Amino acid sequence: MTSGTTPGLTRFNTSAEGDAIAALHEVCASSAWGSRILAQRPYTSAEALLLAGDAATAELTDEDLAEAMAGHPPIGRPKPGDPTSSREQSGMAGASAELKAEILELNLAYQERFGHVFLVCATGRTGAQMRDAIRERIGNSPEREREIVRTELGKINRIRLTRLVHTEETN
Repeated sequence: MTSGTTPGLTRFNTSAEGDAIAALHEVCASSAWGSRILAQRPYTSAEALLLAGDAATAELTDEDLAEAMAGHPPIGRPKPGDPTSSREQSGMAGASAELKAEILELNLAYQERFGHVFLVCATGRTGAQMRDAIRERIGNSPEREREIVRTELGKINRIRLTRLVHTEETN
């Protein structure tokens, strides 16, 4: 369910600006993205918030996109102590040592080619699917890859915003 008012949405709409910005930063590390979302509060439904998130993602400049990507750890190496990146990359949990090593090598090659972390919506993907995605995308032009990254970031932001507004309690 992504529409209607939820306790999490009410909490987000009524929280202090600093708390709302902190919550939005956990969704997306781009300060421009967070500012756009914050400026439109209050939201009448979870769907309205998701649509605002989509619009804000579409409006990100290259610099904003780089800031957003900097908030994401490489595939196979979730941030220590970060339950969000661990949950999102849970498909890597059962990966073999060989697969993890291959993903590390591909991550490094991708970062060398594009100058940023490989970004993919990892939720629901296996380690092999993430590896295959890196393999497929490493040959893209920088322009094409930037648009794919924007799409993947949008998927991640939607998942995280949904979780934010459907969480019953504050963290």
